[in-house]
Amino acid sequence: MDYIIALDQGTTSSRAILVDGSGSIVGIAQKEFTQIFPKSGWVEHDPAEIWRTQEEVLQEVIREHKVEPASIKAIGITNQRETTVVWNRKTGKPIYNAIVWQDKRTASICERLKKAGHEAMVKQQTGLVLDSYFSGTKVHWILDKVPGARALAEAGDLAFGTIDSWLVWNLSGGKAHCTDYTNASRTLLFDIEQLQWSKDLLSMLDIPEAMLPEAKPSNSHFADYVLDGHQIPVRGILGDQQAALFGQGCFAAGEAKNTYGTGCFILMNTGPERQNSAHGLLSTIAWGLDDTVEYALEGSIFIAGAAVQWLRDGLRIIDDAKDSTYFALKARDKDNVYLVPAFAGLGTPYWDMYSRGAIFGLTRDTGKDEIIKATLESLAFQSMDVIKTMIDDSGLDLQALKVDGGAAANDVLMQFQADLLDVPVERPEVLESTAMGAAYLAGMGAGLWTKEDILARRAIEKTFSPDMDAALREKRCRYWKRAVERTMGWLDEDDE
Repeated sequence: MDYIIALDQGTTSSRAILVDGSGSIVGIAQKEFTQIFPKSGWVEHDPAEIWRTQEEVLQEVIREHKVEPASIKAIGITNQRETTVVWNRKTGKPIYNAIVWQDKRTASICERLKKAGHEAMVKQQTGLVLDSYFSGTKVHWILDKVPGARALAEAGDLAFGTIDSWLVWNLSGGKAHCTDYTNASRTLLFDIEQLQWSKDLLSMLDIPEAMLPEAKPSNSHFADYVLDGHQIPVRGILGDQQAALFGQGCFAAGEAKNTYGTGCFILMNTGPERQNSAHGLLSTIAWGLDDTVEYALEGSIFIAGAAVQWLRDGLRIIDDAKDSTYFALKARDKDNVYLVPAFAGLGTPYWDMYSRGAIFGLTRDTGKDEIIKATLESLAFQSMDVIKTMIDDSGLDLQALKVDGGAAANDVLMQFQADLLDVPVERPEVLESTAMGAAYLAGMGAGLWTKEDILARRAIEKTFSPDMDAALREKRCRYWKRAVERTMGWLDEDDE
């Protein structure tokens, strides 16, 4: 039996997914790792812990299923995007914790760059907005704040990478420093049309080019992982949201998906032509396959499933994320409580780094059931904002929304999403679209599958049809919009 292993390095856990030659998942291993919050709005990870947990689950899934290394035809990688690691090339050790995509510490740097007139250039070259979400300002911060870092960088001794680059460096024993086009396109440093690092942007952020990984097509042979004397090629890398788009088989322009994970990320394939947005959507690279690049429009919601984790770990009003459905169904049916989870600011279409979370509509009889229900509903409301913007920008008449990610298993949430959008929501039999996207890409590189095979394997487990009165939908959307507006600009620019 031939196998592919997908490494799915996420924001809260590292996973390894074992896929057999028929494209079926036969094993999954997963380990959570530490979330570090040094200050309000700061989020970090320990890169060494990320690598350790990722290698442990890789070896665990091989060991538990008694897989011979020679039968593993390729490894695919998908990863949390934008999270930034800087390490010493000579020692292989990070010089600072990984700064996570959710981190807001560089908001003031972004404001300074906007005031200096750089916003138009950034959007033209990268398709992105000037926001602390992306990697570039995080690298700049590390070089400025870590003693001796800038001198080491200028001497060529430091390497920068998103998490995929960090994993490949370690998988290859320090031999390969590279990334793929999708991850490069999220750094605020990459020209997505020229497909190269931008000297203008590197100069703007004062980052030495010697720090950067080699950017390659997503289906390249990136490195080899040696296991028991066998060389296993790393044959595919995609940032997590692009991997989900690939895994859902959104190969045609106009096809869209929403992944409900730590955040919510909605991508629409726009084909070989880059399409720009007038309403806060990002233009990004969907994937690069050999000599062909396809683009996507993207809407980014920073806090989605993380809001449910906050109910569990922060407020401690549920014991397990799955309990949220039980309590939401017990809530009083007044629909007057709205929770805006702007814990890390607001992404698409608002792009407000200074908004913060809030609950509106509280009354004396509001209890935890109502707050839990409002939290779940916030995932659907935020997704609705993005999808309506995407429809307006693209002219697409959305026929159905393809969904995946952990929270897509929640029937209550999926029905509410269909009700808000007034279109069907399609949930596939296999919700592991992100991991499968990386596995499919690696398997294509190993000669196991084609795009046609991937489309043939996709099956719908359940379709949720809209069933909400139009007047109620309009009212609920109006109150949601009002709640969002009242969270915006909560912090002053100097309140970091």
